[in-house]
Amino acid sequence: MIEWPKLIKGVLIKRYKRFIADVKLGNGHTVSALCPNTGSMKSCSDPGRTVYLSSHNRPDRKLKYTWELIEMPTSLVGVNTGIPNKLVKKSIEANLIRELPDFDQIRSEVKYGENSRIDILLTKGSKKTFVEIKNCTLMENGICYFPDAVTSRGLKHLRELQREVQSGNRAVMFYLIQRMDVTLFEPASHIDPAYSEELKKAYENGVEILAYDVNIDTKKISINKPVPFKL
Repeated sequence: MIEWPKLIKGVLIKRYKRFIADVKLGNGHTVSALCPNTGSMKSCSDPGRTVYLSSHNRPDRKLKYTWELIEMPTSLVGVNTGIPNKLVKKSIEANLIRELPDFDQIRSEVKYGENSRIDILLTKGSKKTFVEIKNCTLMENGICYFPDAVTSRGLKHLRELQREVQSGNRAVMFYLIQRMDVTLFEPASHIDPAYSEELKKAYENGVEILAYDVNIDTKKISINKPVPFKL
């Protein structure tokens, strides 16, 4: 579980330059907040929606506020892409991910492959499990899709994981769904067909796929349950 700092409620005016969102607060003031999400944020960035910001007073920050959540019709949605890695790591350490139960050491951001870093590396003796984590927010008709924009970086990660399997290691693609209203996960072939095809190839070559949703409110976010996937 991750607890949010005290959140400030507002209304989204617009998101622009990818990393900035203008939000009107309850006191009538409009502020610019950091948008910690590099994706298109399709289905979770509609102007006029209620959003929640965290506030930070560090002098090195250019923007005081960070956009954390948006209130969509059927679920709160977490938009901060820094959350999934932290949440999945905490959940593994607490033995809440049944598919990843046994390890001696857990490390984050470990160099591997060709100038890449794996999100989580689990070791048990000489055995290694490489876990790549992706943040998922795009939902259409109850189906969660990834990616929400073309991702050459994601394609590279799939190829790196396949090489780890070929080397005798275990490799896992972990899709963390930061919302509570999905029943199925699928690769977004209608957005990035190359990624979709590579994910199918990776699965056939031994890369495992895990998709989990969350419980989320304005106080905390926690891992919930596995979501079935379809390739």
